[in-house]
Amino acid sequence: MTLPPVSDVPPAAPPASLPPISPAAVVVLALAAFGSGVSLRLTDTMLPLLAGGFEVSLAQAAGVITWFSLAYGLSQLFFGPVGDRFGKYRVIAFGCGACAVTSALCGLAPGFHWLIAARLLAGATAAAIIPLSMAWIGDVVPYERRQPVLARFLIGQILGLSAGVFVGGFAADHGNWRMPFFGIAVFFVAISAGLFCIDSRLPAHARLTRRVEGHAIARMVGEFGQVLAKPWARVVLATVWLEGVFLYGAFAFIATHLHQVFGLSLGVAGAMVMLFGFGGLLFAVSSAMLVRRLGEVGLTGWGGAMLALSLLAIGLAPVWWWAMPGCFCAGLGFYMFHNTLQINATQMAPERRGAAVSAFASCFFLGQAVGVAFAGLLVAHTGTGPVIAIGACGVLVIALNFSRLRARSLANAPVAVAQPLRSTRAP
Repeated sequence: MTLPPVSDVPPAAPPASLPPISPAAVVVLALAAFGSGVSLRLTDTMLPLLAGGFEVSLAQAAGVITWFSLAYGLSQLFFGPVGDRFGKYRVIAFGCGACAVTSALCGLAPGFHWLIAARLLAGATAAAIIPLSMAWIGDVVPYERRQPVLARFLIGQILGLSAGVFVGGFAADHGNWRMPFFGIAVFFVAISAGLFCIDSRLPAHARLTRRVEGHAIARMVGEFGQVLAKPWARVVLATVWLEGVFLYGAFAFIATHLHQVFGLSLGVAGAMVMLFGFGGLLFAVSSAMLVRRLGEVGLTGWGGAMLALSLLAIGLAPVWWWAMPGCFCAGLGFYMFHNTLQINATQMAPERRGAAVSAFASCFFLGQAVGVAFAGLLVAHTGTGPVIAIGACGVLVIALNFSRLRARSLANAPVAVAQPLRSTRAP
């Protein structure tokens, strides 16, 4: 396939004279993100069922999350440069088609080790969706309007995460963990077809590709090296890695905690955790107002504080119903914090946006893999409550530190850079 060369440095924002992007392009990306979110969180509420059904420990069962996250994170190093080279939207469409295959393999797995292998492949293919979608939005939407657009796109992922834990819990209550994987496979087939259809109609500036010379691996290393050479990029990447470690090490065991400590069914526990997504949905629909009132510094500081307090309430609650407001507020706080990190990721290296956003997602999911693996080991010795509380404390420290560093960077930035940020309040 021969692709037309374009400038090696994509424009920071499309000129006003260029044809507008159809809203359907972002809507279908949001649906793809929904499928990715379901795939990611589907097995959280299945852990007790998988542990009992395959006669493995809870820590071993958590491998279906750990290996998915590990593959997802490492695959970012591949998909970022590939998206830049062949067109981000097109690569996402191919990725969704591959997700249909790997999801079906999960449902067909004859044993636990086969399931782990299939989840590894599923994580690798799902890696093409959300980070490249964010990078594509960064290419076609000006920075000052980007955060609300990204927030609306992330509604798909938010609802997918919620649906994943709910469907997983429902399937676990009925003793059938296979059927959800087949449903996801059918969904991805339809989304892949829709993405290919829209890609063929996108204007030229929304299908940017880059012709570059040299060995592919050397080129990838060079592109990620250019991202890491920027001091602020290193701050963002380190922060999101730690966020993945502490938050998802705790989050993956919330449903199990409610099931084991309070005797709730896995379906009901999944419905509780589903409220996390509705908190994120509240952020998505109110993001423009929150950005205007709090700015990036306030969003990270207050969001991290809300997330940490909510996790503490869930992990140390004397009664089960504390988890209802806890999960909802945790979702709102998480997206206040994480969406701001995402915005910084789209701008920390504009000339290498695909590689930059992929590095961001890679760090986030590698952090999740580490966090879930260590949390699984700790659960066997301390129980689920202390593990969730440890995650809460770690998230608080990380968020407040990033808020402080962001305030300092804005104070030292040129006026034109800091202008879109209307507030720098933090707790």
